[in-house]
Amino acid sequence: MAHDSQSTNRLVQETSPYLQQHAHNPVDWYPWGPEALARAKAEQKPILVSIGYAACHWCHVMERESFEDQAVAAVMNAYFVCIKVDREERPDVDQIYMDALHAMGLQGGWPLNVFLTPEAKPFYGGTYFRKGSWVKLLENIGQAYAGEHRSELEQSAERFMEVIGTSELAKYGAQQTNNAPVVADPMPTAGPAGVSDEEFKLLVYNLGVKFDRERGGLNRTPKFPMPSVWRFLLRAHAISGSRAVLDQTVLTLREMAWGGIYDQAHGGFARYSVDAEWLAPHFEKMLYDNGQLISLYSEAFQLTQEELFREVVYDTIEFVRLELTNAEGGFYSSLDADSEGEEGKFYVFTKEELRTILGDEEPLFSDYYNCTALGNWEHGRNILHRRQTDDEFAAAHQLAPGVVPELVAGWKQKIMAVRATRVRPGLDDKILTGWNALMLQGLTDAYRAFGEPEFLVIAERNARFIQTNLREGPRLYRTCKNGRASIHGFLEDYALVIQAYVSLYEVTFAEIWLREAEALTEYVLSNFFDPAETQFFYTDRNAEPLIARKKELFDNVIPASNSVMAHNLRRLGRHLENTRYVDLAADMLARVRPLVVKEPQHLSNWAALYAALLRPGAEVAIIGPEADSFREELNRSFLFDAVIAGTSEPSELPLLKLLKPASEGRTSIHVCRSQACLAPVYEVAAAQAALAAI
Repeated sequence: MAHDSQSTNRLVQETSPYLQQHAHNPVDWYPWGPEALARAKAEQKPILVSIGYAACHWCHVMERESFEDQAVAAVMNAYFVCIKVDREERPDVDQIYMDALHAMGLQGGWPLNVFLTPEAKPFYGGTYFRKGSWVKLLENIGQAYAGEHRSELEQSAERFMEVIGTSELAKYGAQQTNNAPVVADPMPTAGPAGVSDEEFKLLVYNLGVKFDRERGGLNRTPKFPMPSVWRFLLRAHAISGSRAVLDQTVLTLREMAWGGIYDQAHGGFARYSVDAEWLAPHFEKMLYDNGQLISLYSEAFQLTQEELFREVVYDTIEFVRLELTNAEGGFYSSLDADSEGEEGKFYVFTKEELRTILGDEEPLFSDYYNCTALGNWEHGRNILHRRQTDDEFAAAHQLAPGVVPELVAGWKQKIMAVRATRVRPGLDDKILTGWNALMLQGLTDAYRAFGEPEFLVIAERNARFIQTNLREGPRLYRTCKNGRASIHGFLEDYALVIQAYVSLYEVTFAEIWLREAEALTEYVLSNFFDPAETQFFYTDRNAEPLIARKKELFDNVIPASNSVMAHNLRRLGRHLENTRYVDLAADMLARVRPLVVKEPQHLSNWAALYAALLRPGAEVAIIGPEADSFREELNRSFLFDAVIAGTSEPSELPLLKLLKPASEGRTSIHVCRSQACLAPVYEVAAAQAALAAI
């Protein structure tokens, strides 16, 4: 039966909205029933049964890509009797073939596409297939069944029939049998970029040997915070459940937050500690460190609910707001280590100064912050730092636990009042695009974790500043000072702005930020990419030529621009259903994968991408009038490798435009993974349960 775009198939007679959606496909669809089964037996043709439902996003994608395509439909019609099933209308049929897919050792979901003998026994299946892979699979199976491999496929079908009865066991890890169909598998069993569990364990082990297990951080001096190392470990914990990995991260974050590297009175981190105990910092405060550490502590709070981490985030954002923010919402670069020609003078106190400031409370204060008469640093001066929790301190001093935070708040006010009279450290008031983007990213991560409206206000203001002052057409500038932008952006600037804009979309659902990220990504692909090495140059091809054009591969105190760009391509590609982006991200990792495994302390952001490709997260779409409040509630959790889209209005974004709103003004949450959607849910708790089960 031939079809043109105006033609209809048998589904036009059906009442199911899902089947009606396919009624004008050029595929010669049958509904499930005796007519189709009888034809398959009479013609001895295998059956293709395709199962979905009206609200299933990836079902619509596969329809658009394959089932509406004349050439694809011709292959389907030539080799198979094609049956379309609404899983909501025929859950019995759906359950049998979902069990069959699990028996094959495959991940279930919809669309569910299963190949059957004329007797309706399953021998092969899958969920979503891209058009090219789908056509190849159709031809392979069709030719194999029509030729000499039919008996092998039928034997496979018989064996799958035997295990369908034990489908619950199959759902929990049954492997493909040795008698799998002799068909080229379009979905490779090896992970993208060649990632594997065994190699990932080695990667984590190789990082673990570098840990300082007493005081946190990596076992070296000077000690840098290295946020990307610990953000990777949060992800390693998310996919492995390793308590040791989480404990090392929590130890590090607590020791840094208690240490002199953290400004105990005012918030904000110094660049590094000269010792292994995080005590004596090099006192300058850099925007790029603080932006990333806000992200790190926010994510750690999501996983642990540790109150100390909340305090660090709030106080550090307040420090940046007060000390490093200009009138238009741009962020300055840094505060100097020195004042009056002396390092740290602004921040440290002698015991005598503390007695003058605090009077009778000085002994308690000095015990809390470990200050001594001889000083814990140079020239009899003390760097404020902690060694106990508030509860431990209260117990040691026979104080009611609730008293300690009140005391600390009063002490901080007194310390800050004295600081206000001192000569301030120098301010570097240039505004760097990439560093602003790291702070913008930190604010979006903090807003996810805490839902604090002020964090989003600061973030959106900064994003508008970047757009207004550091953007010109498709290009970014690197720096801005006194309202004047100069120097065309480097890969770092583009990569970090793209990252922050995608995050800003995910905490606002304001689609402009996703579109701006896409425009910048296309510019980067056109002007920075080196196909010979599947990586990006650090400089624009339009930039002034130097004697060499270099690439940045190693993650340091700021993650490598190439590793950030690889994450961006994967994340944005999933939002926009751009497989070119997603595939390129995997290819980029493949190029450096052996090195990531061997030296993860120098490629920790790459290692985070390894974790994502090893255990891909979900795509979550929220549709309806409560999309914003549902998003805020869902975002409070640490969602590994998830992308979140949503709208209360019609949207043209790929993840949203084919999803239908729920009836009666309800808000629905659609959880999809590996291009297959679960049934929609209508409460955030149900979505969280679905995400936890992935």
